[in-house]
This record gives sequence, C-alpha cells and structure tokens, in this order.
Amino acid sequence: MEWLTQILSALLLMITASYILKIFRSSVKFKNLLNKFPGPEPLPLIGSITDYMVPREQMATVFDKRFKEYGPVVRVWNPVCMDPDLFITKPEYLEVILTSTKHIKKSTAYDGLKPWLGTGLLTSTGKKWQLHRKLITPAFHFNILEDFFQVFVEKSKSLINTMTKLPVGTTIDLMPIISKCTLDIICETAMGTCMNIQEDKEHEQYVSAVLELSEITMYREFRPWLYSDLVFYRTQYGKQYAKCLQILHGFTENVIQKRKLHTNKKPSAEENSEDTSTGARRRLALLDLLLDTCDSPHPLTDLEIREEVDTFMFEGHDTTAMAITWALYLLGTHPHIQERVVVELEEIFSTSQRSPYFEDLVAMKYLERVIKEALRLYPSVPFIARKIEEDLPLGDGYIIPAGTGVTLDIFHTHRDPTQFPDPYVFNPDNFLLERTRKRHPFAYIPFSAGPRNCIGQKFAMMEEKTVLSAILRNFKIEAVEENVVMLQELTLKPVNGLLVKLTPRKH
Repeated sequence: MEWLTQILSALLLMITASYILKIFRSSVKFKNLLNKFPGPEPLPLIGSITDYMVPREQMATVFDKRFKEYGPVVRVWNPVCMDPDLFITKPEYLEVILTSTKHIKKSTAYDGLKPWLGTGLLTSTGKKWQLHRKLITPAFHFNILEDFFQVFVEKSKSLINTMTKLPVGTTIDLMPIISKCTLDIICETAMGTCMNIQEDKEHEQYVSAVLELSEITMYREFRPWLYSDLVFYRTQYGKQYAKCLQILHGFTENVIQKRKLHTNKKPSAEENSEDTSTGARRRLALLDLLLDTCDSPHPLTDLEIREEVDTFMFEGHDTTAMAITWALYLLGTHPHIQERVVVELEEIFSTSQRSPYFEDLVAMKYLERVIKEALRLYPSVPFIARKIEEDLPLGDGYIIPAGTGVTLDIFHTHRDPTQFPDPYVFNPDNFLLERTRKRHPFAYIPFSAGPRNCIGQKFAMMEEKTVLSAILRNFKIEAVEENVVMLQELTLKPVNGLLVKLTPRKH
C-alpha cells in the first residue's frame, strides 16, 4: 500500500504545482497586458492610492494631471497592487466597451451604492438587469412621456411661484430649489404620487440626505480601510450614512404605500389609452409597472420594487436637477447666449403668458443646443465604470485583461480638443448638425451609450426644456461667480452651490 500512497502523493503534488503554475502564468500575463498601458508606477502595497488622498475639491485636478501626463488611457494600481483600473477618455476606446453586450457589469466602484440602491437598474447585471430593463422600458414610451408633460408644466409653475416670492434682485443658490422641483416631478410622473415637495418643507430632508450620502460614498471609495462594514459603520461617517439611508428608504417606502392606496387597479401598458368613464388619458407610472408584476410570470419582490424606486428617485431627480442648474449658471455667465434663448422663446410665445404646449418643446431648437452644450461642459454623471469579464482587444495594440475595472471618464472626453475646438468655451453651436456629423459618435455621451444607455434621456430633455423655458420667460439670470470649483462625484456638483441673482423680466 505504501507504493500507492507514494503515487497518490506524487499526483497530488503535480496537480498542486500545475495549479500554482497556472495562477502564476495567469498573473504574469495579466500584469504584462496591463503594464502596456501608460500610468504611474505603483508604490509597494498601497499602489496609487496616495494620489486620491486629497480634499474632495482637488480630485478634478488629480484627473486633469493624469490625462495630461499619460494620454487618453491611464493605468492605475489600487491598494496591494492587485486591483487595477483603467481610466479612459478616447472615444474609439469608449465605443468598444459601451457597444459590447458582454461587458455590461458595473465595476466594484458601485458597491458603495448598494446599501442605498440595492441591485436596481443602475447596479444590477446579467438576467436581473435584462428582465428589469425590459420591464421598465415601456414607462418611457413617447406617448407616456407626452402624458407627463403637463406635470412638468405644473411643477415649473410652482417653482416660478417660489422664485417670484423672493425679494427683487435677490441672490440665491439654485441647487436646493431646482432639486425640490425635479424631485416633485419624478414623484408625480414615474411614481404616480403627488407629494407637493416644493410647498412642504418636511421633504427637504430627502434632498439633503441625497447630498450627504453621495459625499460619504465617494469619501469611502478612496479610503480602503473603510471598505469593511464592520469598520465603516462604527465611524462617524458610517453612522451618518446609516441615518441618511433611513431617511431615503423611509421616503421611497412612503411613496410606494401611497401609490398602492391610490388605486386598486392600474392600467397596463396596452390599456393606457383612456379612462372609459371620463374619456381622459390615464397616466401610467413606472411604479405601476413594478406593482403590476405581482400577477406576472416574474413577479418582483417588495425589496426589488423598492430598489428600482430608490434608483429612479435618485437618478430621476438629482441628475436632471444638476443639468438644469449648470445650464442656468452658464447662461448667467454668458448673457448674450441667454438673450438669444429669450428671443427664441418670444418667437414661440410672443407676448402671451400662456402655458407651453407639448409642440412648443420641438420649436425650442436653440435651447436644446444650450442644454446639450451645458451637458458637454458639465455632464451630470461625470464618469461610469465597468468590470471587464474576458480579455477585450481595445485597439492600438492594447488588450484589457479579464478582471480589470475600467472608468469611462465622460467629463474629460467631452473636453477633448481633437473633438471640440476651444473645448472649455461654452458654445451651443457645437451642436449644429454640420458639426455633430464631423465628430466621433462617442465623443459626446452625457447619457452613456450602448445597451446600458440612460433609459430616461428623452424624459430628461423634455423636463429640462420645460423648466428652463419657464424660468427664462420670467427671470433674467446673472451668475455671481464665474469660476466655480467642481466636485466630480456621483453627480457633478459645485463645491459651494451656484449663486445667481434673479431679476424679474417685464411682461
């Protein structure tokens, strides 16, 4: 029996050695492929993490420096030099990644959002993402968006009423009041629930909690010693994070319960034609689609419904609020462009103070170019990140090895001088048709692109046109500061808000 033991021992040793050799070769291949990409030399054990140990307002400068030094793709090694990231701005490289149906998994950078958003549409992947994307898409059909338009108008009027009550020539921070308006809109459209957020100060907690939670999430992302929940939730940051979560989840659970009580039966996508008793169209909310899955082959759990509601409450109000706010700031620093928008609005509305019609949005062509240019300079979502799950040829001799995280830096892509002459100048004519035809299609991706593009981009453009046109018809906007420091975080925000002076227009 001794000879059998020796043979088995030898076989076990060979298998173990073969396994170790395979891991070693895989590791060598992995590092060799990554080291072909330019980037800073990592420090032992801590990688490149020291570059990110700076105040929040200096992070944008770190990325600026990186791309200037190394070019449109930069390799970074995170702590212990075992977790690599590629930061990419080149449109051709972005196209390879974003158009792929294989590489749709979000990177570990999104793990910090999961206590808040769970695995909703933003953070999920695989079959769950495919199923939920298919389920939610009908909520953004053009006909349903047309139904939402009246909500945009009503909530814009509430915003104007708030602004009109302020002293003439007053200076205000745009962010809080615009955020409450867009939160009001997303509650009544996508969630089908009227919350009167602009009139009710009780809901100010939600907006504040979103800001705080976003800040803490990014703070934790660049501090590996806080990755462990055991450590994090014992710190002051973790305790505040938990408090914010309680506010946000409590708010969305309240929205869900209100919608459940509002009606016993909601219209399906096919039935959303008209109410037989009144002849009026009935609005189909996103929340209705989620709740109606109870009788489907793939019913959503209560937790899954809340995850999707949390996701759309965040994405549907914060990103749009920032797009509107940055557009107003840019118009406030470029009065000649602001007046050109006003002239276009006067051509549409003349001297009438009537509410806009849905068709008026189509005529706001210059305002649309203004919005697009504002999103170029200040994209609401400055970056997105993916996990590459199998070796991916990128072009120019580069291959991204499986297991690599990639950060697609939208902010810097939009400021590429090879794509946008005078990239730091606010110029809505960048979106004249003859200019857009000459650019690479992935040089401008404020709503991402490919299979995981933003499902609500048409909704957002309609909302932004409605709110901006209402403000500009009633007020002249003058920016108080011209050089605003940015925070490139979950959404692109100014460090200290955006102060403007409001002057009522004469009618």
